[in-house]
Amino acid sequence: MEQAEAHNGSGAAPPSSPAAAARPPATPEGMALAYGSLVVMALLPIFFGALRSVTCARSKNSSDMPETITSRDAARFPVVASCTLLGLYLFFKIFSQEYINLLLSMYFFVLGILALSHTISPIMNKFFPANFPNKQYQLLFTQGSGEAKEEIVNYEFDTKDLVCLAMSSVVGVWYLLRKHWIANNLFGLAFSLNGVELLHLNNVSTGCILLGGLFVYDVFWVFGTNVMVTVAKSFEAPIKLVFPQDLLEKGLEADNFAMLGLGDIVIPGIFIALLLRFDISLKKNTHTYFYTSFLAYIFGLGLTIFIMHIFKHAQPALLYLVPACIGFPLLVALLKGEVTEMFSYESSAEILPHTPRLTHFPTVSGSPASLADSMQQKLSCPRRRRQQSPSAM
Repeated sequence: MEQAEAHNGSGAAPPSSPAAAARPPATPEGMALAYGSLVVMALLPIFFGALRSVTCARSKNSSDMPETITSRDAARFPVVASCTLLGLYLFFKIFSQEYINLLLSMYFFVLGILALSHTISPIMNKFFPANFPNKQYQLLFTQGSGEAKEEIVNYEFDTKDLVCLAMSSVVGVWYLLRKHWIANNLFGLAFSLNGVELLHLNNVSTGCILLGGLFVYDVFWVFGTNVMVTVAKSFEAPIKLVFPQDLLEKGLEADNFAMLGLGDIVIPGIFIALLLRFDISLKKNTHTYFYTSFLAYIFGLGLTIFIMHIFKHAQPALLYLVPACIGFPLLVALLKGEVTEMFSYESSAEILPHTPRLTHFPTVSGSPASLADSMQQKLSCPRRRRQQSPSAM
């Protein structure tokens, strides 16, 4: 989690630049609004993504099942993420930042439209009238002929999906032309929600391996080098949530941003979603582990913000989120005598019986490119089918 100064939401000015030096410091009210908004924006995709992950896990069509992260995937993910992060850092140092960000903008423009369309589709379906002329379409791509013909992509969609895609494209064009922070956040929220919904850990042990590995990754690249902060400030793509600290003074044209990487949302989020599915598998009609981990996430994120302002330095959020999100649920399991059940639970071993009705909202940095590549394989309508699904990681 970092503080950054940006122009129109399109990038960050180095602290030593004249623009940063001339900018007045944020007011306490502005900082409170910015960080409070970031916390709320981080909680929304985790909460609703976890609920949607339950529905996703109930799919009876094997081709519609989410990508499952195994222990092997979890163990190698920090290595892949480190290579990706270092590669991006070197690219920004060697090549022109302008051209790199142009290519990245086009890539995330397409990916963001798909993610946002998939996110709003269930909501928009409720607003279509019963007599809406909804036609079915199919996009089929094959290779070979006769008995050797093989399906590569079999994509089914309807008119409602096209309407959602058109609405998402408007946001995409807005982001591409203006790089406005609101458009950035709409895409960032969509990426986060889809990541929590579509990337499933197969068991708690795998979750501990993944979070533990990325704990070391995050600490090393933030405290050990300036690579993480440099890439985050140079990367003009919706791979982070931002909120202006000078919104009260400048309105929507504010340009002094606080930021939170999407990896700090998705990585703990998929673990929290796993605990929700574990709660349901116990068939006790409670969501103890989900609420515990959710509150632990709030505590960890709040602690990150507090420490950042004490030491005036960007903080690796996973340093505080990982111990909280793993430790608190394990403590509850130990007190309830359900540690064995927790670690023996396999997320993909059963079809969950129902979608939970969570009516009360609790009170209270993985590699962006790696996360994008993982989600790209699953960002589509639930009706998208592939004969051979690539690995999630």
